[in-house]
Order: sequence, then C-alpha cells, then structure tokens
Amino acid sequence: MNEIAQTITSTAAPTPIVTRERVAVALLFFLNGLVIGAWAPKIPFFSQSLGLTELMLGVMIFVFGVGSLVLMPIAGMQIARYGSRRVVEITTILFIPTIVLVTLVDNLWTGAVAIFLFGGLTGAMDVAMNANAVEVERKMRRSIMSSCHAFWSLGGLCGAATGGFLIASIGVVGHVLLLAAVCLVLFLVARPMILSDAPHPSDEQARAKLPMTPLPWLIGTIALFCMIPEGTVLDWSALYLRNELNASTEMSGFAFAAFSLTMAVCRFAGDFIRDRFGAVNTLRFCGVAAIIGLVMAGQSSSVTFALIGFAITGIGISNMVPIAFSAGGNIPGLAPGVGLSVVTTMGYSGILFAPSLIGFVAEHTSLSSVYTAIPALLIVVLALSRLARHADRASGH
Repeated sequence: MNEIAQTITSTAAPTPIVTRERVAVALLFFLNGLVIGAWAPKIPFFSQSLGLTELMLGVMIFVFGVGSLVLMPIAGMQIARYGSRRVVEITTILFIPTIVLVTLVDNLWTGAVAIFLFGGLTGAMDVAMNANAVEVERKMRRSIMSSCHAFWSLGGLCGAATGGFLIASIGVVGHVLLLAAVCLVLFLVARPMILSDAPHPSDEQARAKLPMTPLPWLIGTIALFCMIPEGTVLDWSALYLRNELNASTEMSGFAFAAFSLTMAVCRFAGDFIRDRFGAVNTLRFCGVAAIIGLVMAGQSSSVTFALIGFAITGIGISNMVPIAFSAGGNIPGLAPGVGLSVVTTMGYSGILFAPSLIGFVAEHTSLSSVYTAIPALLIVVLALSRLARHADRASGH
C-alpha cells in the first residue's frame, strides 16, 4: 500500500517551477502589458492629434471598451473550437500592428475604427492568453496565474516608464515602430514554446448557462469595483498629471509606471501572501491601501506626491482581482467555468467601460475629484469582503 501511495504521489507531483510553456505564456502577458503600458503616455497625443475634448476622449475610450467586449466572446468561442494556442497566435499577430494604427490616424472616424480594433484585439488576446495559462496550470499541476498577471504588470511598467522618454527622443511614430518591432521579437521567441491544447466545446455550453444564485454576481461586483480604479489609472493618470499637475511629457507616463511597479511586485508575492493571511484579510488590507492611495493621488498638489499615491494604489489593487477570480471559480455547487465567466465579464466591463464614463464626469468637475471619489466603490468591496473566503477553497484542490 505504501508503494502504491508513493507511486500516486509521485505521479501527481507538480512539474518544475519553470517550463517552456510557462515561459511562453509569461512572454505573452508581458507583451500585452508592454503595449497597454506604452499606450498610457500616448493618450494625450492621440487626443491632441484628433482635437478631442475630455468628453470626446471619453467616447473614444468607450469605443475601446466596446471593441473588447465584442471580440472577447468571439475569441472564447474560437478557443472552444480550435484551442487556445491557435487563437492566441492569431490574436497576438493581429494585435501588434494596432498600436501603430492608432498613432497614424488623423481624423475622428479613422480614429474610432482604429481604437475599436485596438481594444477588440487587446481583449481577444487577453482571453486567449488567460485560457492558455489555465492549460499550462493544468499541465504543471501548479498555480501560475498570479505570476502571469505580474508579468502583465511588469510589461505595463516597462511600457509606461519608457514611453514618455522615447516619444520625446524619437517622436510618436518612432516610438510605436520600435514598440511593434520589440513585440514581434517577443512573439517569435514565445511562439515555438506555446502549449498546444485540445479544443473544449463543452466550455462554451457551460458559459451559456447563467447562474440564478446571487453569489457569483456579488463576487462579480467585487471584481467590477476593483477593476474600475485600475482602468481609471491606466486611461486618465497621464492626462491628470499633465493637465492638472503640470507634469512634463516624460513624467506623465510615470503615474501608470508607479502603479504597475508596485502591482507587479505584490502580484509576484500574491500567492504566498494569500496562503499566509487568507483571502479575506488580504482583500481587506488591499482595499484599505487602494483607498488611501487614490485619495492621496486625487488630493495631491505635486507630481511626486501623486506618484506615491498611485504606487500605493498599485499595492492595493494588485491582489484584489486575482482573489475575486479565484473566488468566482470556487463557488460551492457551481461549475467553475460558470462562476468564473460571470466574475470575469463583470470585472473586465469595469476596466473597459468605466474609464469612458470618467470623461463625462471630468468634463464637468476634474480628474482630481474623480480620483478622490472612486474609493467609495472600494468601501463596497470591503463590505462584501467575507465572500472572498471562497478563494481559499482553491488551495484545497
């Protein structure tokens, strides 16, 4: 019996921490984050080149969100049909040129089409690389999702931190051409190592059956209210520093860079922190940190103080979304794919659509007021924080 037990244990033992497939999916997350991070300091130039008011920029960001929510479910259906490897390859190679496209547009309508494709292919690639990460987790029998999202944040940090300097040094067009070339190299390195997976047609059927119990929707609300601040920092922080705190072009990108740096570090440590303190306590600590950081950024009278606020916000937001996603996938009596689909859709709608509404608000108030008011959403998250206990069930699988 002992020999049989040892055999079973050895068979179920996790694979090495680093594998080719894990490196590949980490590179994909980094690539996506790099482009999105580089987009942050480009937003003021995009707005200026098209002559957009804050209200009109809000509409453009709304179009970005529409693109994502249109192409994300299409990507999901194609993953069910062909597997995540094929879809992630196609979406990545289509996604890379879109950052060039949004730079070259010179009128409102082509700008709208370009940002629709940019947002749509961002979302489609996001779905595909997350699906591939799940398959890598299954093969490795080891949790890697938190670190994958950490690599996304690391990419965002690199894109945002270098964007302002590169734009000032080689111009807007030179910056995106260099960015596209780097992304193409990253993709070509990752491609041979991407895990090939079988199609899962049953996943599509499972997602089609929406749950009637309130629990997944409440956990989805947590994800929604955690991702709204993230989207607001991504899309509006550079404009906030530049227009309201008189930051230079080089400094404007550092808001999202500071946010991404602390988020990346805390996500790499996220699994350990959650195991040590539990999902509920971790969510509560993160919520309080995010509230403090956003209020600091919103009430700041200097660029330096605002950057510190955005960095603290990154600490707070870092592990809130992974906890919400884990909880959604571990709801008792509910298939993981069903609960997770509700939570992820609600969460991503926050990061995609809410920032566009910020434009309408900022038009009549200020971005300072926006960053000061958004913590009210995180107070709701704190009120629902007990639901995060379902995330701890993941450690029992």
